[in-house]
Amino acid sequence: MRARKTYHHGHLQQALLDAAIQLIGEVGHNGFTLREVARRAGVSHNAPYRHFADRDELLAAVAAQGFRELNEAMLASGAAEPAPLGRLKQAGVAYVEFALRRPEHFTVMFDASIAKSESDAQAFDTLLGLIKECQEAGSLPGGEPLRLALLAWSMVHGVAKLATAQRLPYKTKGEILKFAKFVIEESLPVTGR
Repeated sequence: MRARKTYHHGHLQQALLDAAIQLIGEVGHNGFTLREVARRAGVSHNAPYRHFADRDELLAAVAAQGFRELNEAMLASGAAEPAPLGRLKQAGVAYVEFALRRPEHFTVMFDASIAKSESDAQAFDTLLGLIKECQEAGSLPGGEPLRLALLAWSMVHGVAKLATAQRLPYKTKGEILKFAKFVIEESLPVTGR
């Protein structure tokens, strides 16, 4: 008989999140149950209800974790970059890298029917802030920063979504990121490269 994997007392919520992410990777966000998450975490089938009212709340927690990681990756990617446009481009590449590194999170963040959270607003605010910095520096045209932020988001999200769905002709992470950099370089409406 196989030994049951158990969580360390006090870490139930993280154990459930980890089990949910693993299960989402195998069966998708529509195909998992709290009972199976509990089984994989090595706890009773009622244990998830100590932290999550239902599976949608668990999915929302997975998405919130993903948005926090995405935001951190976008901020960290351009930290060493002196020019605002360089930081924006690095954030775009970080977005695609995140989707490749965390496809389960990415799927839940954008495909599951869950309520928006403060975490996803923070990630978009980071993008919007980068756009405004580029406009102030004269690297992007003036005007409504929201439109440019939506353009940039649509562009990198499209690459990330195609990559995670394995719809691009590129199969390796390196090839996909090279393509993402090409798209970012060629698509931004830059006024002064």
